[in-house]
Amino acid sequence: MTRNLNIWARLDKASIGIFLLLVIIGWFNIYAAVFNEEHTRIIDLSQRYGKQFVWILATVVIAVFVVVIDTRFYFFFAYFIYGFLLFLLLLVLFVGKDINGARSWFQFGTFSLQPSEFAKIGTALALAALLNASRHDLGKLSVFMTSVGIILLPALLIVLQPDMGSAIVFLALFIVLFREGMSPYVLISGLLMLVLFFFTLIFNNTWLAIGLITAALLLAWIASRKWNLCLLALGILAGTSLLVYGLNSLVFKSLRNEHILLISVLLSGVIFGVYFYNKKAVSLLMIYLFLAGSLAFVNSVNLAFNNLMKPHQKERVEIMLGIKSDPHGTGYNVNQSIISIGSGGFSGKGYLQGTQTKFKFVPAQSTDFIFCTIGEEWGFMGSFVVIALYVILLIRLIMLAERQRSDFSRIYGYGVVSILFIHFFINIGMTVGLVPVIGIPLPFLSYGGSSLWAFTILLFIFLRLDASRAEYLV
Repeated sequence: MTRNLNIWARLDKASIGIFLLLVIIGWFNIYAAVFNEEHTRIIDLSQRYGKQFVWILATVVIAVFVVVIDTRFYFFFAYFIYGFLLFLLLLVLFVGKDINGARSWFQFGTFSLQPSEFAKIGTALALAALLNASRHDLGKLSVFMTSVGIILLPALLIVLQPDMGSAIVFLALFIVLFREGMSPYVLISGLLMLVLFFFTLIFNNTWLAIGLITAALLLAWIASRKWNLCLLALGILAGTSLLVYGLNSLVFKSLRNEHILLISVLLSGVIFGVYFYNKKAVSLLMIYLFLAGSLAFVNSVNLAFNNLMKPHQKERVEIMLGIKSDPHGTGYNVNQSIISIGSGGFSGKGYLQGTQTKFKFVPAQSTDFIFCTIGEEWGFMGSFVVIALYVILLIRLIMLAERQRSDFSRIYGYGVVSILFIHFFINIGMTVGLVPVIGIPLPFLSYGGSSLWAFTILLFIFLRLDASRAEYLV
Protein backbone atom coordinates (compact mmCIF):
# COMPACT_ATOMS: atom_id res chain seq x y z
CA MET A 1 0.00 0.00 0.00
CA THR A 2 2.85 2.37 0.82
CA ARG A 3 4.43 1.83 -2.57
CA ASN A 4 1.16 2.60 -4.38
CA LEU A 5 0.75 5.76 -2.34
CA ASN A 6 4.26 6.79 -3.30
CA ILE A 7 3.46 6.26 -6.98
CA TRP A 8 0.45 8.53 -6.75
CA ALA A 9 2.51 11.12 -4.91
CA ARG A 10 5.22 11.05 -7.59
CA LEU A 11 2.86 11.55 -10.53
CA ASP A 12 3.55 14.86 -12.25
CA LYS A 13 0.84 17.16 -10.93
CA ALA A 14 1.41 19.90 -13.53
CA SER A 15 0.77 17.55 -16.46
CA ILE A 16 -2.31 16.07 -14.80
CA GLY A 17 -3.64 19.55 -14.01
CA ILE A 18 -3.30 20.70 -17.62
CA PHE A 19 -4.85 17.44 -18.82
CA LEU A 20 -7.90 17.97 -16.58
CA LEU A 21 -8.23 21.61 -17.66
CA LEU A 22 -8.19 20.66 -21.34
CA VAL A 23 -10.75 17.88 -20.81
CA ILE A 24 -13.09 20.24 -18.93
CA ILE A 25 -12.64 22.99 -21.53
CA GLY A 26 -13.40 20.45 -24.24
CA TRP A 27 -16.57 19.27 -22.51
CA PHE A 28 -17.97 22.78 -22.08
CA ASN A 29 -17.16 23.65 -25.68
CA ILE A 30 -18.78 20.48 -26.99
CA TYR A 31 -21.87 21.62 -25.10
CA ALA A 32 -21.61 25.03 -26.77
CA ALA A 33 -20.97 23.54 -30.21
CA VAL A 34 -24.13 21.41 -30.25
CA PHE A 35 -26.25 23.57 -27.94
CA ASN A 36 -29.95 23.08 -28.42
CA GLU A 37 -32.58 25.07 -26.55
CA GLU A 38 -34.72 21.93 -26.39
CA HIS A 39 -31.93 20.14 -24.52
CA THR A 40 -30.42 22.58 -22.08
CA ARG A 41 -29.23 20.13 -19.39
CA ILE A 42 -25.47 19.71 -19.70
CA ILE A 43 -25.78 16.08 -18.61
CA ASP A 44 -28.17 14.71 -21.21
CA LEU A 45 -27.20 11.28 -22.51
CA SER A 46 -29.16 11.81 -25.71
CA GLN A 47 -26.77 14.61 -26.69
CA ARG A 48 -23.09 14.58 -27.54
CA TYR A 49 -22.05 16.50 -24.44
CA GLY A 50 -23.91 14.00 -22.27
CA LYS A 51 -22.11 11.10 -23.93
CA GLN A 52 -18.81 12.95 -23.59
CA PHE A 53 -19.46 13.30 -19.87
CA VAL A 54 -19.82 9.53 -19.58
CA TRP A 55 -16.60 9.05 -21.53
CA ILE A 56 -14.84 11.55 -19.27
CA LEU A 57 -15.91 9.54 -16.23
CA ALA A 58 -14.63 6.39 -17.95
CA THR A 59 -11.42 8.29 -18.73
CA VAL A 60 -10.78 8.83 -15.02
CA VAL A 61 -11.17 5.09 -14.40
CA ILE A 62 -8.86 4.32 -17.35
CA ALA A 63 -6.22 6.76 -16.08
CA VAL A 64 -6.31 5.14 -12.62
CA PHE A 65 -6.05 1.68 -14.17
CA VAL A 66 -3.06 2.71 -16.29
CA VAL A 67 -1.26 4.12 -13.25
CA VAL A 68 -1.96 1.07 -11.11
CA ILE A 69 -0.34 -1.32 -13.64
CA ASP A 70 3.30 -2.04 -12.92
CA THR A 71 5.72 -0.14 -15.13
CA ARG A 72 7.45 -3.31 -16.27
CA PHE A 73 4.24 -4.47 -17.96
CA TYR A 74 4.55 -1.74 -20.61
CA PHE A 75 8.18 -2.65 -21.17
CA PHE A 76 7.87 -6.44 -21.42
CA PHE A 77 4.59 -6.44 -23.36
CA ALA A 78 5.36 -3.55 -25.75
CA TYR A 79 5.65 -5.77 -28.82
CA PHE A 80 2.58 -7.80 -27.82
CA ILE A 81 0.50 -4.61 -27.49
CA TYR A 82 1.81 -3.42 -30.85
CA GLY A 83 1.03 -6.76 -32.51
CA PHE A 84 -2.47 -6.92 -31.02
CA LEU A 85 -3.28 -3.42 -32.29
CA LEU A 86 -1.94 -4.32 -35.74
CA PHE A 87 -4.32 -7.27 -35.69
CA LEU A 88 -7.22 -4.92 -34.88
CA LEU A 89 -6.20 -2.61 -37.74
CA LEU A 90 -6.24 -5.60 -40.08
CA LEU A 91 -9.50 -6.96 -38.68
CA VAL A 92 -11.35 -3.64 -39.04
CA LEU A 93 -10.73 -3.77 -42.81
CA PHE A 94 -12.99 -6.84 -42.97
CA VAL A 95 -15.57 -6.41 -40.22
CA GLY A 96 -15.44 -2.68 -39.53
CA LYS A 97 -18.29 -0.28 -40.17
CA ASP A 98 -18.13 2.32 -42.92
CA ILE A 99 -18.45 5.83 -41.50
CA ASN A 100 -17.91 8.81 -43.81
CA GLY A 101 -16.39 6.57 -46.48
CA ALA A 102 -13.79 4.93 -44.21
CA ARG A 103 -13.88 1.43 -42.72
CA SER A 104 -12.17 2.56 -39.51
CA TRP A 105 -14.63 1.63 -36.75
CA PHE A 106 -15.80 -1.34 -34.77
CA GLN A 107 -19.48 -0.99 -33.96
CA PHE A 108 -20.78 -2.27 -30.61
CA GLY A 109 -24.47 -1.33 -30.47
CA THR A 110 -24.57 2.45 -30.20
CA PHE A 111 -20.87 2.69 -29.35
CA SER A 112 -18.06 2.83 -31.92
CA LEU A 113 -14.37 2.21 -31.35
CA GLN A 114 -11.60 3.39 -33.67
CA PRO A 115 -8.50 1.14 -33.39
CA SER A 116 -6.27 3.60 -35.28
CA GLU A 117 -6.39 5.94 -32.27
CA PHE A 118 -5.02 3.23 -29.98
CA ALA A 119 -2.47 2.02 -32.54
CA LYS A 120 -0.44 5.16 -31.82
CA ILE A 121 0.11 3.90 -28.27
CA GLY A 122 1.33 0.49 -29.40
CA THR A 123 3.61 2.01 -32.03
CA ALA A 124 5.21 4.40 -29.53
CA LEU A 125 5.77 1.51 -27.09
CA ALA A 126 7.23 -0.82 -29.74
CA LEU A 127 9.53 1.90 -31.06
CA ALA A 128 10.75 2.61 -27.53
CA ALA A 129 11.36 -1.11 -26.89
CA LEU A 130 13.31 -1.54 -30.13
CA LEU A 131 15.55 1.50 -29.67
CA ASN A 132 16.12 0.62 -26.03
CA ALA A 133 17.19 -2.94 -26.94
CA SER A 134 19.42 -1.78 -29.81
CA ARG A 135 20.93 1.03 -27.69
CA HIS A 136 19.30 3.44 -30.16
CA ASP A 137 22.04 2.79 -32.70
CA LEU A 138 20.22 4.28 -35.66
CA GLY A 139 23.47 4.38 -37.59
CA LYS A 140 22.98 0.67 -38.27
CA LEU A 141 20.83 0.18 -41.35
CA SER A 142 19.00 -2.79 -39.80
CA VAL A 143 17.98 -0.78 -36.73
CA PHE A 144 16.93 2.21 -38.81
CA MET A 145 14.88 0.16 -41.28
CA THR A 146 13.20 -1.82 -38.48
CA SER A 147 12.29 1.46 -36.75
CA VAL A 148 10.86 2.82 -39.99
CA GLY A 149 8.92 -0.42 -40.47
CA ILE A 150 7.40 -0.19 -36.99
CA ILE A 151 6.19 3.34 -37.79
CA LEU A 152 4.97 2.75 -41.34
CA LEU A 153 3.25 -0.64 -40.97
CA PRO A 154 0.24 0.63 -38.94
CA ALA A 155 0.18 3.76 -41.11
CA LEU A 156 -0.14 1.64 -44.28
CA LEU A 157 -2.95 -0.43 -42.75
CA ILE A 158 -4.76 2.80 -41.87
CA VAL A 159 -4.27 4.10 -45.42
CA LEU A 160 -6.16 1.01 -46.64
CA GLN A 161 -9.25 1.97 -44.56
CA PRO A 162 -8.80 4.69 -46.07
CA ASP A 163 -7.94 7.30 -43.43
CA MET A 164 -5.05 9.45 -44.64
CA GLY A 165 -5.33 11.87 -41.72
CA SER A 166 -4.73 9.27 -39.03
CA ALA A 167 -1.97 7.68 -41.12
CA ILE A 168 -0.06 10.97 -41.40
CA VAL A 169 0.06 11.25 -37.59
CA PHE A 170 2.42 8.26 -37.41
CA LEU A 171 5.05 10.19 -39.40
CA ALA A 172 5.49 12.41 -36.33
CA LEU A 173 7.38 9.53 -34.71
CA PHE A 174 10.31 10.32 -37.01
CA ILE A 175 10.92 13.18 -34.56
CA VAL A 176 11.70 10.48 -31.99
CA LEU A 177 14.21 8.89 -34.35
CA PHE A 178 15.86 12.27 -34.86
CA ARG A 179 16.13 12.76 -31.09
CA GLU A 180 17.71 9.33 -30.73
CA GLY A 181 20.43 9.84 -33.31
CA MET A 182 18.91 9.57 -36.78
CA SER A 183 20.93 11.48 -39.35
CA PRO A 184 19.60 15.03 -39.72
CA TYR A 185 19.82 14.53 -43.48
CA VAL A 186 16.88 12.14 -43.29
CA LEU A 187 14.73 14.74 -41.52
CA ILE A 188 15.92 17.51 -43.84
CA SER A 189 15.14 15.29 -46.85
CA GLY A 190 11.63 14.71 -45.54
CA LEU A 191 11.05 18.43 -45.09
CA LEU A 192 12.43 19.14 -48.57
CA MET A 193 10.08 16.54 -50.03
CA LEU A 194 7.16 18.30 -48.36
CA VAL A 195 8.27 21.67 -49.76
CA LEU A 196 8.82 20.18 -53.23
CA PHE A 197 5.38 18.57 -53.11
CA PHE A 198 3.71 21.95 -52.69
CA PHE A 199 6.07 23.71 -55.11
CA THR A 200 5.30 21.11 -57.79
CA LEU A 201 1.59 21.85 -57.49
CA ILE A 202 2.07 25.63 -57.47
CA PHE A 203 4.82 26.28 -60.04
CA ASN A 204 5.53 25.22 -63.62
CA ASN A 205 7.41 21.93 -63.31
CA THR A 206 9.92 22.80 -66.08
CA TRP A 207 11.01 25.99 -64.35
CA LEU A 208 11.08 24.15 -61.02
CA ALA A 209 13.42 21.52 -62.52
CA ILE A 210 15.67 24.28 -63.93
CA GLY A 211 15.71 25.90 -60.50
CA LEU A 212 16.78 22.62 -58.87
CA ILE A 213 19.59 22.16 -61.42
CA THR A 214 20.77 25.72 -60.79
CA ALA A 215 20.73 25.13 -57.03
CA ALA A 216 22.72 21.89 -57.46
CA LEU A 217 25.37 23.66 -59.58
CA LEU A 218 25.64 26.42 -56.98
CA LEU A 219 26.09 23.86 -54.20
CA ALA A 220 28.70 22.06 -56.31
CA TRP A 221 30.67 25.30 -56.67
CA ILE A 222 30.46 25.96 -52.91
CA ALA A 223 31.71 22.42 -52.23
CA SER A 224 34.54 22.42 -54.81
CA ARG A 225 35.29 26.12 -55.49
CA LYS A 226 35.97 25.11 -59.13
CA TRP A 227 34.09 27.13 -61.73
CA ASN A 228 35.54 25.09 -64.58
CA LEU A 229 34.19 21.88 -63.04
CA CYS A 230 30.69 23.37 -62.69
CA LEU A 231 30.77 24.72 -66.25
CA LEU A 232 31.88 21.30 -67.52
CA ALA A 233 29.03 19.62 -65.64
CA LEU A 234 26.59 22.16 -67.09
CA GLY A 235 27.95 21.52 -70.58
CA ILE A 236 27.57 17.74 -70.22
CA LEU A 237 24.04 18.17 -68.91
CA ALA A 238 23.13 20.61 -71.72
CA GLY A 239 24.52 18.28 -74.37
CA THR A 240 22.67 15.29 -72.93
CA SER A 241 19.46 17.34 -72.75
CA LEU A 242 19.75 18.30 -76.44
CA LEU A 243 20.28 14.65 -77.34
CA VAL A 244 17.23 13.49 -75.35
CA TYR A 245 15.17 16.40 -76.72
CA GLY A 246 16.09 15.42 -80.27
CA LEU A 247 15.21 11.76 -79.70
CA ASN A 248 11.90 12.82 -78.18
CA SER A 249 11.10 15.02 -81.20
CA LEU A 250 11.92 12.23 -83.65
CA VAL A 251 10.93 9.05 -81.82
CA PHE A 252 9.09 9.29 -78.51
CA LYS A 253 7.14 12.54 -79.03
CA SER A 254 5.47 12.21 -75.61
CA LEU A 255 8.06 13.37 -73.09
CA ARG A 256 7.45 16.65 -71.28
CA ASN A 257 10.28 19.10 -70.62
CA GLU A 258 10.61 18.07 -66.95
CA HIS A 259 10.84 14.41 -68.06
CA ILE A 260 13.60 15.31 -70.51
CA LEU A 261 15.58 17.07 -67.79
CA LEU A 262 15.24 14.12 -65.42
CA ILE A 263 16.41 11.61 -68.05
CA SER A 264 19.29 13.93 -68.96
CA VAL A 265 20.43 14.16 -65.35
CA LEU A 266 20.27 10.38 -64.95
CA LEU A 267 22.24 9.77 -68.18
CA SER A 268 24.81 12.41 -67.24
CA GLY A 269 25.24 10.59 -63.95
CA VAL A 270 27.20 7.87 -65.77
CA ILE A 271 29.86 10.43 -66.72
CA PHE A 272 29.69 12.19 -63.37
CA GLY A 273 30.07 8.85 -61.60
CA VAL A 274 33.50 8.28 -63.15
CA TYR A 275 34.67 11.60 -61.72
CA PHE A 276 33.11 10.92 -58.31
CA TYR A 277 34.85 7.54 -58.17
CA ASN A 278 38.29 8.76 -59.28
CA LYS A 279 38.34 11.89 -57.13
CA LYS A 280 36.47 10.36 -54.19
CA ALA A 281 34.24 13.45 -54.27
CA VAL A 282 31.67 12.35 -51.72
CA SER A 283 30.16 15.81 -51.29
CA LEU A 284 29.61 16.19 -55.04
CA LEU A 285 28.09 12.72 -55.19
CA MET A 286 25.59 13.70 -52.46
CA ILE A 287 24.68 16.86 -54.40
CA TYR A 288 24.09 14.81 -57.54
CA LEU A 289 21.94 12.29 -55.68
CA PHE A 290 19.99 15.21 -54.19
CA LEU A 291 19.37 16.62 -57.67
CA ALA A 292 18.41 13.28 -59.24
CA GLY A 293 16.15 12.38 -56.31
CA SER A 294 14.48 15.81 -56.31
CA LEU A 295 13.76 15.68 -60.04
CA ALA A 296 12.39 12.14 -59.75
CA PHE A 297 10.18 13.25 -56.87
CA VAL A 298 8.91 16.29 -58.82
CA ASN A 299 7.97 14.02 -61.74
CA SER A 300 6.14 11.62 -59.44
CA VAL A 301 4.12 14.21 -57.52
CA ASN A 302 1.49 14.85 -60.18
CA LEU A 303 1.14 11.12 -60.83
CA ALA A 304 0.56 10.41 -57.13
CA PHE A 305 -1.61 13.50 -56.67
CA ASN A 306 -3.91 12.62 -59.55
CA ASN A 307 -4.11 8.86 -59.06
CA LEU A 308 -3.67 8.10 -55.35
CA MET A 309 -5.55 10.93 -53.70
CA LYS A 310 -9.33 11.12 -53.72
CA PRO A 311 -11.01 14.09 -55.44
CA HIS A 312 -12.03 15.77 -52.18
CA GLN A 313 -8.49 15.38 -50.81
CA LYS A 314 -7.01 16.98 -53.92
CA GLU A 315 -9.47 19.84 -53.71
CA ARG A 316 -8.57 20.48 -50.06
CA VAL A 317 -4.87 20.75 -50.94
CA GLU A 318 -5.60 23.02 -53.92
CA ILE A 319 -7.81 25.27 -51.81
CA MET A 320 -5.14 25.56 -49.11
CA LEU A 321 -2.51 26.51 -51.73
CA GLY A 322 -4.82 29.05 -53.34
CA ILE A 323 -4.89 27.15 -56.63
CA LYS A 324 -8.65 26.80 -56.41
CA SER A 325 -11.47 28.49 -54.55
CA ASP A 326 -14.63 26.67 -53.57
CA PRO A 327 -16.19 28.44 -50.54
CA HIS A 328 -19.55 26.73 -51.01
CA GLY A 329 -18.19 23.24 -51.71
CA THR A 330 -15.02 21.53 -50.50
CA GLY A 331 -13.70 24.73 -48.95
CA TYR A 332 -16.91 25.40 -47.02
CA ASN A 333 -15.71 23.96 -43.70
CA VAL A 334 -12.50 25.96 -43.63
CA ASN A 335 -14.15 29.13 -44.89
CA GLN A 336 -16.84 29.00 -42.20
CA SER A 337 -14.25 28.10 -39.56
CA ILE A 338 -12.14 31.15 -40.45
CA ILE A 339 -15.24 33.34 -40.35
CA SER A 340 -16.19 31.87 -36.99
CA ILE A 341 -12.77 32.39 -35.41
CA GLY A 342 -12.40 35.87 -36.90
CA SER A 343 -15.83 36.96 -35.65
CA GLY A 344 -14.75 36.29 -32.05
CA GLY A 345 -12.47 39.30 -32.04
CA PHE A 346 -10.29 39.90 -29.00
CA SER A 347 -12.54 38.72 -26.17
CA GLY A 348 -15.17 36.63 -28.00
CA LYS A 349 -18.94 36.85 -28.25
CA GLY A 350 -19.49 35.12 -24.91
CA TYR A 351 -20.26 31.55 -23.91
CA LEU A 352 -23.25 30.11 -25.84
CA GLN A 353 -23.47 33.36 -27.82
CA GLY A 354 -21.66 32.27 -30.97
CA THR A 355 -23.84 32.71 -34.04
CA GLN A 356 -21.74 30.52 -36.34
CA THR A 357 -21.81 27.81 -33.70
CA LYS A 358 -25.40 28.22 -32.61
CA PHE A 359 -26.78 28.08 -36.14
CA LYS A 360 -24.57 25.14 -37.24
CA PHE A 361 -22.69 26.96 -39.98
CA VAL A 362 -19.51 24.98 -39.26
CA PRO A 363 -19.76 21.20 -39.88
CA ALA A 364 -17.96 18.90 -37.41
CA GLN A 365 -17.76 21.81 -34.96
CA SER A 366 -17.73 19.48 -31.96
CA THR A 367 -15.08 17.14 -33.38
CA ASP A 368 -12.40 18.21 -35.87
CA PHE A 369 -13.40 21.88 -35.77
CA ILE A 370 -13.89 22.30 -32.02
CA PHE A 371 -11.29 25.09 -31.99
CA CYS A 372 -13.55 27.40 -34.03
CA THR A 373 -16.08 27.28 -31.16
CA ILE A 374 -13.36 28.46 -28.80
CA GLY A 375 -12.28 31.18 -31.23
CA GLU A 376 -15.80 32.55 -31.72
CA GLU A 377 -17.03 32.47 -28.13
CA TRP A 378 -13.78 33.09 -26.27
CA GLY A 379 -12.00 35.22 -28.86
CA PHE A 380 -8.27 35.75 -29.17
CA MET A 381 -7.72 35.61 -25.42
CA GLY A 382 -9.51 32.29 -25.02
CA SER A 383 -7.72 30.82 -28.04
CA PHE A 384 -4.41 32.04 -26.65
CA VAL A 385 -5.09 30.37 -23.29
CA VAL A 386 -5.92 27.03 -24.93
CA ILE A 387 -2.86 27.15 -27.19
CA ALA A 388 -0.71 28.15 -24.21
CA LEU A 389 -1.97 25.14 -22.23
CA TYR A 390 -0.94 22.81 -25.06
CA VAL A 391 2.47 24.45 -25.41
CA ILE A 392 3.09 24.28 -21.64
CA LEU A 393 2.03 20.62 -21.59
CA LEU A 394 4.36 19.75 -24.47
CA ILE A 395 7.28 21.59 -22.88
CA ARG A 396 6.58 19.90 -19.54
CA LEU A 397 6.52 16.46 -21.18
CA ILE A 398 9.83 17.17 -22.92
CA MET A 399 11.32 18.10 -19.55
CA LEU A 400 9.97 14.87 -18.05
CA ALA A 401 11.37 12.85 -20.95
CA GLU A 402 14.84 14.37 -20.56
CA ARG A 403 15.02 13.51 -16.86
CA GLN A 404 14.33 9.80 -17.39
CA ARG A 405 17.00 7.35 -16.29
CA SER A 406 15.64 4.71 -18.65
CA ASP A 407 16.09 4.90 -22.43
CA PHE A 408 12.75 3.16 -22.87
CA SER A 409 10.90 5.79 -20.82
CA ARG A 410 12.65 8.71 -22.53
CA ILE A 411 11.98 7.38 -26.03
CA TYR A 412 8.34 6.65 -25.23
CA GLY A 413 8.02 10.13 -23.70
CA TYR A 414 9.20 11.73 -26.93
CA GLY A 415 6.72 9.52 -28.78
CA VAL A 416 3.93 11.00 -26.65
CA VAL A 417 5.17 14.54 -27.32
CA SER A 418 5.42 13.91 -31.07
CA ILE A 419 1.91 12.48 -31.39
CA LEU A 420 0.30 15.21 -29.27
CA PHE A 421 2.21 17.92 -31.15
CA ILE A 422 1.21 16.74 -34.63
CA HIS A 423 -2.44 16.53 -33.60
CA PHE A 424 -2.32 19.97 -32.00
CA PHE A 425 -0.48 21.58 -34.93
CA ILE A 426 -2.52 20.05 -37.75
CA ASN A 427 -5.93 20.41 -36.09
CA ILE A 428 -5.54 24.10 -35.27
CA GLY A 429 -3.75 24.66 -38.59
CA MET A 430 -6.66 23.26 -40.59
CA THR A 431 -9.24 25.38 -38.69
CA VAL A 432 -7.40 28.55 -39.79
CA GLY A 433 -6.60 27.34 -43.32
CA LEU A 434 -2.85 26.78 -42.89
CA VAL A 435 -2.92 23.02 -43.57
CA PRO A 436 -5.33 20.85 -45.58
CA VAL A 437 -8.33 19.38 -43.78
CA ILE A 438 -7.39 15.78 -42.96
CA GLY A 439 -9.85 15.06 -40.18
CA ILE A 440 -7.92 14.48 -36.96
CA PRO A 441 -9.16 15.46 -33.47
CA LEU A 442 -7.76 18.06 -31.10
CA PRO A 443 -6.37 16.09 -28.13
CA PHE A 444 -8.60 16.06 -25.02
CA LEU A 445 -10.99 18.68 -26.49
CA SER A 446 -12.69 17.06 -29.47
CA TYR A 447 -15.82 14.96 -29.05
CA GLY A 448 -15.26 11.22 -29.17
CA GLY A 449 -14.62 8.39 -26.77
CA SER A 450 -11.92 6.63 -28.82
CA SER A 451 -9.68 9.67 -29.17
CA LEU A 452 -10.16 10.78 -25.55
CA TRP A 453 -9.38 7.35 -24.14
CA ALA A 454 -6.44 6.80 -26.47
CA PHE A 455 -4.84 10.15 -25.65
CA THR A 456 -5.42 9.51 -21.95
CA ILE A 457 -3.75 6.10 -22.07
CA LEU A 458 -0.91 7.51 -24.17
CA LEU A 459 -0.26 10.29 -21.64
CA PHE A 460 -0.73 8.37 -18.41
CA ILE A 461 1.53 5.48 -19.43
CA PHE A 462 4.31 8.04 -19.65
CA LEU A 463 3.35 9.68 -16.36
CA ARG A 464 3.42 6.22 -14.79
CA LEU A 465 6.88 5.55 -16.25
CA ASP A 466 8.06 8.91 -14.95
CA ALA A 467 6.72 8.22 -11.46
CA SER A 468 8.79 5.00 -11.38
CA ARG A 469 11.95 6.40 -12.93
CA ALA A 470 13.92 5.77 -9.73
CA GLU A 471 12.69 2.17 -9.37
CA TYR A 472 13.32 0.43 -12.69
CA LEU A 473 15.77 1.07 -15.48
CA VAL A 474 13.46 -0.32 -18.16
